[in-house]
Amino acid sequence: MPQSTSSSHAVAAGSSSPAANTATGARNWRDYALLVALACCWSSTYPLAKLALPTIPPITFISVRSLIAAAFLFAILWMRDVKVPTDAKAWKLFATQQLINSTFPFLVITWSQQYVPASNTVVLASTTPIFAFLITSLITRHEPATLLKLVGAILGLAGTIAIIGLDALRGFGSDIIAEIAILLATISFACATIFGLRLSDYDPMVVAAGSLLFGGLVLLPPSLIIDQPWTLHPTFQAIVATVVMGIVSSALGLMLFYMCLGRLGTLTTNAQGYLRIPIGVALSVLLLGESVPSNLALGLLLVMAGVAAMTVPAERLKRLTLPGRDAR
Repeated sequence: MPQSTSSSHAVAAGSSSPAANTATGARNWRDYALLVALACCWSSTYPLAKLALPTIPPITFISVRSLIAAAFLFAILWMRDVKVPTDAKAWKLFATQQLINSTFPFLVITWSQQYVPASNTVVLASTTPIFAFLITSLITRHEPATLLKLVGAILGLAGTIAIIGLDALRGFGSDIIAEIAILLATISFACATIFGLRLSDYDPMVVAAGSLLFGGLVLLPPSLIIDQPWTLHPTFQAIVATVVMGIVSSALGLMLFYMCLGRLGTLTTNAQGYLRIPIGVALSVLLLGESVPSNLALGLLLVMAGVAAMTVPAERLKRLTLPGRDAR
């Protein structure tokens, strides 16, 4: 049976609404499996981009991968007989979400990586959970921002620094403008996670497809004018990396992102940013032959402790710490 466009819901059948689900902590192992799957999809971004960018300029790369992802999702929507909304309100939401969650931050980070080492970039970009916590606790207050989640965010950042290596910190400050730009992009990611809750009434695949289509089309004119794609000579490896990144990182990743938002809330969804670090390191070792960081074990322990602190539902924690007492 076809699903209506504006009434398609991101919540699976039999589950409660996103707000209720987040507030009550009514989660199961499938919700956390989605979080791990999201981390796996997005952790492939760095090694795949490293394979593609030498022969495909950043603007063209982001535009092409977004359009490939959109085409993939629209094909699935067509097979599912799900209609895409045509009203201006929906597309305004899709456009805003894409600008703050992808187009702006990815362009800024790509520019900044010309001046900031990759290890420093990873450390700076991993501060998203902390900014999401601060925005939630000080401004929006749309869900509980507990002290435990703040501890988890700090532990996750410490684990990230340990994995990348403390030597990476010595390079901070030499290109302060580029480093500040990465932090602005990270804040944009955090805001996008919170803004994404407004899209919970739409099918996650519809939101992902609409957002990616907008993002790809916005960057297409600059790509044609600046990069002149017809003059490029991308390698076969770069083409494969772009297609895989479009389908896995962009299409599936963005769809899982909106599913996690509806099921787990903003702070828990942002915890996947820390899970991406060890997964990304593993992929870099397998795909690029990079060396294993010496502090990997310590970093993994800190990251997992941070993720656990940010994802354990408050109600379950109270039951564990206050046996036999009524959690208030």
